[in-house]
Amino acid sequence: MKRCLVCSGLFDAPDWTCPVCGHTPAERNGFLAFAPELADQNDGFNPEFFQLMVAVEPEHFWFVARNRILMDVMHKYFSGPGKVLETGCGTGFVLSGLRAAFPQARLSGSDIFTEGLTFTARRVPSAFLFQMDACRIPFQEEFDLIGAFDVLEHIEEDNAALAQMYQACKPGGGIILTVPQHRWLWSRVDDFAHHKRRYTRAELAGKAARAGFRVEYATSFVSLLLPLMLAARGLKKSGTDMDQQMEAVGLKVGKLTSAVLGAIMQIERGLISLGLSFPFGGSLLLVARKPESRK
Repeated sequence: MKRCLVCSGLFDAPDWTCPVCGHTPAERNGFLAFAPELADQNDGFNPEFFQLMVAVEPEHFWFVARNRILMDVMHKYFSGPGKVLETGCGTGFVLSGLRAAFPQARLSGSDIFTEGLTFTARRVPSAFLFQMDACRIPFQEEFDLIGAFDVLEHIEEDNAALAQMYQACKPGGGIILTVPQHRWLWSRVDDFAHHKRRYTRAELAGKAARAGFRVEYATSFVSLLLPLMLAARGLKKSGTDMDQQMEAVGLKVGKLTSAVLGAIMQIERGLISLGLSFPFGGSLLLVARKPESRK
């Protein structure tokens, strides 16, 4: 069901004009905008970064490996989702993977920046795309699966975002989350990426549980590369231009290096697909489900 963010009225209609209070969401750059006032309050993030990401993602070992791991996990825990929402979809790289993995699913994607949605629309033209605040999702019991992939760490009120995901999930549906892990890994990479926090497994699982979800699986990833990650972070240099920032967050990687690191991540993917849960790693993945009914 659609949910009006002004009066909280619920409705099922082809358009977004609330039949209770008459409110119609704004538009921004051709997309419905449920939080247009936040689109310009970007906490220092440069929306031009999206254009660079579109070129980097298909060839970068980390984005490719994360997509493959995500699709494996989705097939295992959500074999045939009818409706899927990715909140914080950025340029649509994961959403395009979802389209290939679940061709029959009705995909939706949201982001606080419409600049990113422009690229997503090119990659996944069949998806319903809109701008919103993840702490105010305009749906109730609508989706079989909601994904937030390296998004929660950017949200100050992450508990509110998880509560909204719970509200937007159908009973029996669930969430898949990825976040940066281990507070002791904090570095200039996190500063450049405008992270609010890095998570522990217990912290993320506890927050998901408090929102009402039942945690079904959690694992670290980028685990086999953790020693290299630690060494590389100690060598990062600061800078102000876009190339320096991309290098600082690990986005500038040579083709040969990316291929070698990707092969290592492929081994890790295989172990995760067998059900192994790594205790340590640069990132954390969590699967949780909304109960069919409260007891």
